[in-house]
Amino acid sequence: MTATSFTPNIAEIDPEQLPIPEHKLHGWTHFAGLYAGEHVAATEFVIGATFVALGATTMDILVGLLIGNVLAILSWTLITTPIAVQTRLSLYTYLHKIAGDSMSDLYNAANVLIFTVISAAMITVSCTAVRLLFDIPAQLEWYPTSSLFVLVVLGVGMIVVLVAMYGFNAVAEFSGLCGPWLIVMFISGALALFPALADAVIGQTQLTGFADFIAIGDQSIWTGVNSAGDPGIGLLEVIGFAWAANTITHFGLIDMALLRYARKTVYGLCTSAGMLFGHYIAWIAAGIMGAGTAVLLKSTIVELDPGDVAYRALGLSGYVIVIVAGWTTANANLYRAGLAAQAIFHRHSRKKVTFAVGVATVAIACFPFVYKQILPLLTYAGLIVVPVGGIVFAEHVIFPRIGLTRYWSKYRELRSGRGDKSPAEGLASSSTKVGFADKLATANKAAIASWAIGLVFGFGLNYLQVMSFFYLFLPTWAFTIALYTFLASRSGAAESYPAEESAEQKLNVAIREFQSEQAIAQGEPVHDKSVFSKILHTVGWIALAVTLIQALIVMFGSGDMAAYERNVGVFYTWGFVCTIVYFGSSYWALQRTKKLNRIQT
Repeated sequence: MTATSFTPNIAEIDPEQLPIPEHKLHGWTHFAGLYAGEHVAATEFVIGATFVALGATTMDILVGLLIGNVLAILSWTLITTPIAVQTRLSLYTYLHKIAGDSMSDLYNAANVLIFTVISAAMITVSCTAVRLLFDIPAQLEWYPTSSLFVLVVLGVGMIVVLVAMYGFNAVAEFSGLCGPWLIVMFISGALALFPALADAVIGQTQLTGFADFIAIGDQSIWTGVNSAGDPGIGLLEVIGFAWAANTITHFGLIDMALLRYARKTVYGLCTSAGMLFGHYIAWIAAGIMGAGTAVLLKSTIVELDPGDVAYRALGLSGYVIVIVAGWTTANANLYRAGLAAQAIFHRHSRKKVTFAVGVATVAIACFPFVYKQILPLLTYAGLIVVPVGGIVFAEHVIFPRIGLTRYWSKYRELRSGRGDKSPAEGLASSSTKVGFADKLATANKAAIASWAIGLVFGFGLNYLQVMSFFYLFLPTWAFTIALYTFLASRSGAAESYPAEESAEQKLNVAIREFQSEQAIAQGEPVHDKSVFSKILHTVGWIALAVTLIQALIVMFGSGDMAAYERNVGVFYTWGFVCTIVYFGSSYWALQRTKKLNRIQT
């Protein structure tokens, strides 16, 4: 059979099941902006304050967060990106290719749970800003203490649900604009509050050197004592959390969906835009803002929520940053949860399934404990998916090096007679769900068993308290790799499948030819190079620059508290004006580019 004979079948395949074509790949700037936008979010307010409450020291924060985030960057670059670039597939598609329907359904169910909880936490964070508009008291218990707060959550939450159902593309595009603004606002908020914090701690609003910063940090921010008055976490715990916070996406390989568009493997280093600016700087800035707000309000950081902190640091812009950061993050994760649920309940439309998942999400969001426990939730969520990342890593990276056959489970199915279709037909039917008996018969039982035993191993280590739970993903990942390699070698991976491998190679050639024809037919995307659009972009960057300059004036131009009050008042006003200008001009420029592409097509 020739390669071209596959083409009619390929045209009928869902594009999501195919590798990303060459003409749709992106350069490094795309990923730098993407990660800067995604990893400067509402969670940073919560996590930054959590480090304060957990009692880390200043040097532990400065050094530990740097080391942990660098390790996360290397994890994306050395583990996730190579697999994504070599396969050009999302994890969901690649996992289905490796392990079939049963494993995919189980994994999708886990993702529904994880992304629903994260979405709920972000909705609650957004509501901490909205509650200030209605003078609702801070929600300090694990359950809601105000019926009006519940109504706010229901209102904000249902907006999120409806947008995830109908308007996610617009929100995703808008979210891309938020990255630079969020970075500037986190930095500016810390600068704007630091003089007041310094005056309360060392009796002066200006620093004379780095030693003053360390002294203020040790005495009022990262004191080494937790909120219960006991010795806090140490350097290793700080490093561990910074590394483990995104295990879902790097060791767990979820970000294959993003990095499959990368032209080169080295673009994994672009995650530094999110880790160093988003996590390192934003977590430190959030800690400063939280401690400064606690000093000004004569409270403790555990009695404050993100709305309190953001409003005190940024004025009216604080409302915007909490609502926008929480809203965009919640929408993205609820959309993911809806896709995962729809893959399970395939007889129902994505909109209906997303609505059902959204209702459950909003109900969970009414309970403030969800966002207050975001740090352990993220860590445990990573522990759930890391074994799956280990299974995929083993099959893709290790199997070819030790003589085992990649995609052996799929090949075995084809050889057994249950897969008597052409490779292209097999791909096309991969999204067509079959009965439970058929799924069970064709399941990659080695993968399912490895995931189950890997979970028992990881959570068992946690139960026995063998090590800090921040690092549990490492032995769990390694254990699952070894176990899956052993089980697969006994289940068929050690056999050779020459006919099936030959058909796979022919299919890949046919896919590349088909996509080359598509690229010629579609043409190149149009970039808006008009003078007016350049002016709009320039106006947006000027607005950000003015905001940052005003914050620097507050930080370094306030000789006493009287000068500080004047300067911070100006900053609040101009910061809000610049926020409006930035989003107005940037969104206008985005719409002009979209309109130009619609005209061209």
